[in-house]
Amino acid sequence: MFPLPSWFLFSSFNIPGTLRLSTAPNLGWTLLVSASLEALIQHLVPTVDYYPDRSYVFTFLLSSRLFLHPYELMTRVCHLCVEQQRSGDALLDKVAPKLVQLLTEWTETFPYDFRDERMMRCLKDMTLQVARGDEYSWRAMQQMTQRLIKRLSALGQYEEAVAALNAVAQERPASLKSKQTSAQRSDILSVCDDPFILAQQLTHIELDRLSFIGPEEFIQSFAMKDPLENHKGFFRKRKTSNLEAYVNWFNRLSFLVATEICMPVKKKHRARIIEFFIDVAQECFNIGNFNSLMAIITGMNMSPVARLKKTWNKVNTDKFEILEHQMDPSSNFSNYRTALRGATQRSETAHSSQEKIVIPFFSLLIKDIYFLNEGCANRLPNGHINFEKLWELAKQVSEFLVWRQVICPFDRDRRILQYLVTTPVFTEDELHLASYESEGPENNMEKDSRRSLRLVISGQTEAQTCVCLCSIYVKTTNSYPPAIM
Repeated sequence: MFPLPSWFLFSSFNIPGTLRLSTAPNLGWTLLVSASLEALIQHLVPTVDYYPDRSYVFTFLLSSRLFLHPYELMTRVCHLCVEQQRSGDALLDKVAPKLVQLLTEWTETFPYDFRDERMMRCLKDMTLQVARGDEYSWRAMQQMTQRLIKRLSALGQYEEAVAALNAVAQERPASLKSKQTSAQRSDILSVCDDPFILAQQLTHIELDRLSFIGPEEFIQSFAMKDPLENHKGFFRKRKTSNLEAYVNWFNRLSFLVATEICMPVKKKHRARIIEFFIDVAQECFNIGNFNSLMAIITGMNMSPVARLKKTWNKVNTDKFEILEHQMDPSSNFSNYRTALRGATQRSETAHSSQEKIVIPFFSLLIKDIYFLNEGCANRLPNGHINFEKLWELAKQVSEFLVWRQVICPFDRDRRILQYLVTTPVFTEDELHLASYESEGPENNMEKDSRRSLRLVISGQTEAQTCVCLCSIYVKTTNSYPPAIM
């Protein structure tokens, strides 16, 4: 993306009625601190001799939705552009390329805003106004619109694929009747017994799903809270659907790990799978895939897995303890944050595609942005927008966009990918029962729990085996969904 200014706590000055700025003497930095909403909108619109800094364009387009609907912002921008036309066609000819540049930045960085039909109509109107009599601008606007439509089409296909996957995931696997029945289920080692290869395929899934998360999804989860906002209906619809789908993937991977460990009949086999996932987690760490790493650790620390003491006694846990230390939540995940900085620095000086990979522990990233939003007011006492806060939000989200755009360099293994995204996983109750069947209850409480779980699960209607999402997709489209497989 672009570099955002560092913070400077120096003397400030005011431009009456417009923008309050902070400057760093002798360093050449001037930072926007606060302004009225109207002044910020005006600051976004280019003129003959002015074009807003790219960091400002991103920051304001990202965070303006805390205060007004994107369509309202687009409408105001259009209005200001129309006012500029009154200065004459000669002036418009000079401004038109800059307006095309602004709209290009908007459609390429925040394409999902244009799922709103009103935004598309406004974009069409802007095309007619801006490119009138200017063949170059007209062609540029047409190309921009084509790229936008292509991106929105890809998003729609991705969301349909994820929705189909979620529907399949609602189907329950055959209830656990006995360890013999469970033993007939294929496991991860029969699909992939190479930790590095599995870590690579997990990285494919992570980067595919990250690529469809819009930067605005981080902000729209907070957009309902400004007392002046009036666009609730828009943000209820698909507000953060891709972000939520990614969080759901983390949960699925955690349950998949726990399921794979609890299913085998033999203790030796369970121990082997634990050791395998420890090695996979280590490879994820080496790659820079911290999200899969944390999902694996989470799955191995789930109570149905953690209670398998006889199994764990057969496992060398040295590497696992090191990985747990790296992701230790104490001191606000200080160890992880150090490792993340190291991976980020490696990415910035990368000599290969693999070195560019940085996949953050996503739930913590969301938490950081949430607390940044909650800890700072959107508006100052004088009613101005607190733009210092918006800079900080943009810095967090901008870094994510850099990580998101990395192309995974590893070869895809469709069989492994299919297994990871479609194989049945147990619910929490089924995991507990599988754990008790692997290693019996140690006290009366666990005995009562196993008895209750058996009654509940045996009383449920046996669900059909999950149908592979890719099979459905291939039958209907004769191709694999790239974002999933």
